[in-house]
Amino acid sequence: QTLRGAMKSALLAACVLAAALVASGSSTPYKRGDPVPLFANKVGPFANPSEQYEYYTLPFCAPREEERKSQHLGEVLAGDRMMKTLYQLPFLIEFTGRKLCSYTLDPPDIEAFQNAIDGDFYFEFIYDDLPVWGFIGEKETEIVHGAEQTVYYLFTHYIFSITHNGNQIVEVNWEHDPESRLDITDATGEMPVTFRYSSKWVKTHLPSRDHVVKDTQQHLEIRWFSIFNSIVTVLLLTGFLATILMRVLKNDFLRYAKGEEEQAVETDESGWKLVHGDVFRYPANRELFSAILGNGVQLLCLVIGVLFLACLGVYSHYNRGALFVAALLIFAFTSGINGYVCGAMYAKMEGSNWVWSLLLSYFLFLGPFFVMATFLNFVAVAYNSSTALPFGTVVIILLILTLVSFPLCVIGGISGRNFSAPFAAPCRTTKMPREIPQLPWHRQGPVQVLMAGFLPFSAIYIELYYVFASVWGHKLYSLYGILTLVFVILIVVTSFITISLTYFQLAIEDHHWWWRSLFSGGSTGFFIFCYCIYYFNFKAKMNGFMQTSFFFGYMGIVCFGAWIMLGTVGFYSSLTFVKYIYRSIKCD
Repeated sequence: QTLRGAMKSALLAACVLAAALVASGSSTPYKRGDPVPLFANKVGPFANPSEQYEYYTLPFCAPREEERKSQHLGEVLAGDRMMKTLYQLPFLIEFTGRKLCSYTLDPPDIEAFQNAIDGDFYFEFIYDDLPVWGFIGEKETEIVHGAEQTVYYLFTHYIFSITHNGNQIVEVNWEHDPESRLDITDATGEMPVTFRYSSKWVKTHLPSRDHVVKDTQQHLEIRWFSIFNSIVTVLLLTGFLATILMRVLKNDFLRYAKGEEEQAVETDESGWKLVHGDVFRYPANRELFSAILGNGVQLLCLVIGVLFLACLGVYSHYNRGALFVAALLIFAFTSGINGYVCGAMYAKMEGSNWVWSLLLSYFLFLGPFFVMATFLNFVAVAYNSSTALPFGTVVIILLILTLVSFPLCVIGGISGRNFSAPFAAPCRTTKMPREIPQLPWHRQGPVQVLMAGFLPFSAIYIELYYVFASVWGHKLYSLYGILTLVFVILIVVTSFITISLTYFQLAIEDHHWWWRSLFSGGSTGFFIFCYCIYYFNFKAKMNGFMQTSFFFGYMGIVCFGAWIMLGTVGFYSSLTFVKYIYRSIKCD
């Protein structure tokens, strides 16, 4: 019931947020000749998506007066720093080779462009809220006087191909004129340069930019085939385990019922019934345990809310930063769920230090996240990167967390402590804990925990690649329906595999299942972090301290959050199962 109510609250908050975000993605209608400003956003190494710099950190020709575009919170969080340019691209006006500017490159300017070309720098323009990507230049290896020499070329003629449907801009593409390249290999003296640009307009039958399909049909078929393969594999494995588990449980019920009727001697008896007096013994570190459950339910609501908005079509490549705003607001407004779950569970476990438990629940995930985000922001400031958050944005985030998130967490904690139902265990707990028999190595905690995370990870690792390629690359992710389906599979498999391992643990008379079920459910987070290491070393081409720290810093927090969320799912699934089986027998 707690999880069901939390999900409803997350969906309600997501619906309210969707009404504020979905309208921001609509395109503006224009008439022929209407001015459409082109903003310069950022430059950076193509292999390092987190290493971003303002466009005019490179010596491009800039307006005399700096004019910045007003940006909302999501755009700032995404690292956008838009500035007006000298480009003029009126609606439906075509031209070729229009002069942008002419100036002289000094040796430091030439070296800056050479370093940018060495780093495979790209730039991003924003035209009618649509991103336009291109490269600064290129380098080639040529034979000069019998020796190899690297020649640097700067692109000086930009061609904008703009697709429209009559009165709206649907898509924008960039290319360069291969005949207009400036050789900037010699950096010993000054060099004159002239930038030009052209405009082409193409009519399309598409009614809006929402119908622009980025993925090819073959690529989509591969995605569905991979997901279908994962679903079949998971269903077969879970069905096999479910059949075995149900048969074993049925035999256990019959055996225990028969034993009670015949008053059989229990000296040679073994199994989960023998630990009925210890199975509901409260775990150690109740404050930390209840705090983990509170954060787990909150993060589950966060993911549900974000995926719900994604399925509504709120996120797109032109609705910039909507995901960050949605995540921030949903996290803040679901803090009350965190406090309620933590307070209710701590009260059920008869804890007394509820203030410490409540503070721990608020800072358990938010604390490490804030420390890591602060460290990475200082790294970005040291690199003079546009990824660094301005002071005003940091103040806004702190105000949201202080004035919205924390009070809701406190109110939820007080409500959970005062209005939660009692634990209502089916069996009474004995005063002295039962001794756990010696277990073989393959049935001990660490091995069981590692086994628990493998099957859920196998259900998501294919889709995980596409998510990484979007978050840590330049591919646009749009198949949120598949992502939602994969998330549902992940929750179901995590729940079932944790229940199975909890039963096998109780069957060998090991009653320390509270923490074990939490670690078993959350062990998928460990596998995701291992995949992060594999992706960084073998799939991506990221390099440098800034990008490495951003990748492993933020992914470490994500994996920690996944451990908390999936561990909570595993525990509540096991708790429901354990209560069910012990209600089915007569406890002494």
